Amino acid sequence: MSVRDTIRSMVPTALLEWNRTRKKKQQRKNLEKKRAAGAVWTKEKLVTALKEAGVDAERDLLVHSAMSKIGYVEGGPATVVAALQDSLHPSSTLLMPTSPVVTLQAKHELALFDVASTPSKMGAITEYFRANVASHRSAHPLEPVAAVGPRAEEYTSLHHTDSTSYGTNSPWLKHMEHEGQILYIGTTLINSGTSLHAVEDAIGHENFKFPIYLDHRKTFNVLLQGRTLSITSTVHNPVWSNKRECDGLIPLLETKGALKRVTVGEAPALLVDAAKMKSILLEEYALRGVTMYTPQGS
Repeated sequence: MSVRDTIRSMVPTALLEWNRTRKKKQQRKNLEKKRAAGAVWTKEKLVTALKEAGVDAERDLLVHSAMSKIGYVEGGPATVVAALQDSLHPSSTLLMPTSPVVTLQAKHELALFDVASTPSKMGAITEYFRANVASHRSAHPLEPVAAVGPRAEEYTSLHHTDSTSYGTNSPWLKHMEHEGQILYIGTTLINSGTSLHAVEDAIGHENFKFPIYLDHRKTFNVLLQGRTLSITSTVHNPVWSNKRECDGLIPLLETKGALKRVTVGEAPALLVDAAKMKSILLEEYALRGVTMYTPQGS
């Protein structure tokens, strides 16, 4: 466990919640100051920013996001989602993570994951997208993805049939195979590196050098199209979850041309070529033992 996580584990839950509430209030005050000063992001401005960042309109786009980092956005999350849609060609699919998990997977408890209505805990933009725009959502109880566009059903339909969150039928791996883009708006790999787990699963549990999954699996109840399913999945080993150094991979991916640092609104962002990232990390793992736990190799 990292020093930060050790300290957090010693702080009472009530105090942690108070601090989160305090931060949110301060963020709202700061955004209101920006609005009053005329520093407002409209849909049109965001579309321009996305194009300048290099988002390819003809490639599927997976977006991780932190709404508060963008600045004051006229219309809130709805405007951000509309800008993302307008930045893509009708032939492209827009995807977002919509996980209901806010804890480590091994500690996650949810009496029922209702695919149609259980909220996303991945931020305001993802929840607006899930509830108002996405045509499909995958039924995996740990790492579901919502999508809209021509490949939305293909990406999401079989996710719950895999024994892990990131396997052959997952949107995470399929998105890489379809040579999609990943955009991290106001967040980085350490907070939103879900696609990195698909690389680990592509290597295979038996071949991966660290015990990143617990030996026992967890079973969840999932409500899908009126039927309650019992879905069993591997869960991450919390010991290894706390050893992740995902951002240590950024220099490697940047140097090899799979990642570039951009800006969306006022948010620092990362634009990643998903297929290239997968290829680089598989090769670097084979050659030097590079992983999110050993970004310099071992």
